Amino acid sequence: MQPRHLRLLATLTWLLVLPVAQASEADARAIVDRMEQLYRGEASRATITMKVETPNYERTLQMTGDSLGRELAFFRILAPRKDRGIATLKRDSEMWNYFPKINKVIKVPPSMMMGSWMGSDFTNDDLVKETQLIDSYHLDMEESDDQYLITLTPKEQTVTVWGKIEYIVSREPLLPVAQIFYDDDGEKIRRMSFREPKAFDGRLMPSVLEMQPLNKEGHRTIVYYDDIVFNPPDVTEDTFSLRNLKSRF
Repeated sequence: MQPRHLRLLATLTWLLVLPVAQASEADARAIVDRMEQLYRGEASRATITMKVETPNYERTLQMTGDSLGRELAFFRILAPRKDRGIATLKRDSEMWNYFPKINKVIKVPPSMMMGSWMGSDFTNDDLVKETQLIDSYHLDMEESDDQYLITLTPKEQTVTVWGKIEYIVSREPLLPVAQIFYDDDGEKIRRMSFREPKAFDGRLMPSVLEMQPLNKEGHRTIVYYDDIVFNPPDVTEDTFSLRNLKSRF
């Protein structure tokens, strides 16, 4: 075959493969976006129990969590009594914590977004989802009979400690199964598992999330969604103000 014919064949092969690759990434983006929106909706209010387990102690927190779109999130601790009233507010890329015992609001700097939230295995970034997966990562997807495996690698401009994230999603029903986080050396650092699907306000979703750091034996944090209501009328932009962050309840 002549070199010109070889070049033509290579070009035709590339044109045939390219739409498949584009469709695969578009499908992956649609799936991840749907999973990220699962607990949020346009607006939501959740009642949550968080259990932190370590080899030395256990603690349980009860809280509420409000959200409005991607940009606004608000969490307030209800129990135990010594932590009651501690609150976290996220507006766009900014985040604040309020500590009622000292009546002080502290802004969380970007350098602390990967730090632990309330001593748990979840980071500040996990809590407020500042890093949007579909915008900050390249996505590649593999399919099996029952699952999607989506590999996310950070874009050059993305500030993150993760070398890659593997996102496992079941096909039927379409629900998250696990997220596995790797460092830059390809070592697994932590795993978040999604369990016990339940219907909340007509929407099926995992009711239990477990975060397990794989480099800290005996540590894990379990989040139980006790209830979620979507589009409650009293969740408005006023909910996510610094004034409301300091309000007594």
